[in-house]
Amino acid sequence: MANNQVVSASQLRPLFDFQVNGFGGVDFQRDDLTAERLRQAVDALRRHGTVRIFATLITDEIERLCARLDRFERLCEADAVVHDMIAGYHLEGPWLSPEPGFRGAHPPGPMHAPLFDEFERLQAAARGRIRLVTLAPEWPGSDAFIRRVCSSGVHVSLGHTDANDGQIDAAIAAGARFCTHLGNGTPLLLPRHNNVVQRLLARDELIACLIPDGLHLPPFVLRNFFRAKPDGNVLFTTDAMAGAGAPPGRYTLGELDAEVSSDGVARPVGGTGFAGSALTPDEGVRRVARYLSLTLEEAAAGWARSAEIFGINLTANPAILSHTSR
Repeated sequence: MANNQVVSASQLRPLFDFQVNGFGGVDFQRDDLTAERLRQAVDALRRHGTVRIFATLITDEIERLCARLDRFERLCEADAVVHDMIAGYHLEGPWLSPEPGFRGAHPPGPMHAPLFDEFERLQAAARGRIRLVTLAPEWPGSDAFIRRVCSSGVHVSLGHTDANDGQIDAAIAAGARFCTHLGNGTPLLLPRHNNVVQRLLARDELIACLIPDGLHLPPFVLRNFFRAKPDGNVLFTTDAMAGAGAPPGRYTLGELDAEVSSDGVARPVGGTGFAGSALTPDEGVRRVARYLSLTLEEAAAGWARSAEIFGINLTANPAILSHTSR
């Protein structure tokens, strides 16, 4: 099948995405998230060929994150369709770099060094379903924290960071395995050679997670990063926010007001940079094929690599798949 052929979501293999901040007009960071709104997002994801996600929560105070995770779990328990979609949680913050540029669209106020007792509180609220944690390993105590989190069966990814080589070495030795949306979560201007993007890209031990929307990484950069990593050491994600799978307009990403323009770019209102993406997983597969000169089958197989690594079963419950939207 030619990689420039228009293909519907139903013609692709079932999809998984490990970084979804919201979808279909629904912001997962909202404290007032209702069953109806979450089901709206899940139904929209299914229309885009997606059967499993890690719902992603971004930087906030620990108490508020605990409350959101508890709410998510109660909503999952009440709706089998929602529970089937949400295979776990990706916690992106608050243990990130608060430095301008490196913090991206995250609020710097709640950011601080990681504490394992905080992780235990969050994991208890999530009923043990936090599967992935993104952090900046330059914080004091990060090595011991990473080691304990990984020993509990949770994956650790490096992101929103300006870690030096020694700090990256220590994080890898402690169990860190991924780098979150490599090439993003950095200032617009960096030293030409000695910068964290190059430091992370050079580490064959780390799996690079890339956003293939053509915006977070221009297609030529996506190609360079893809070629730089050993075979199988690249994963693709949307980093979707509420505007993904929804019309252009204004949405939120936590406390941040964002606008998705007609060109599909999600930007902070009155600001610069990105506020997540409006990419849908099925369109992500098509862009991987287009930008990397792969067949759709090859691109879909590459996208499915994340499900293999995280141990996600993409064979959805037939009763769930046949369930009509409410």
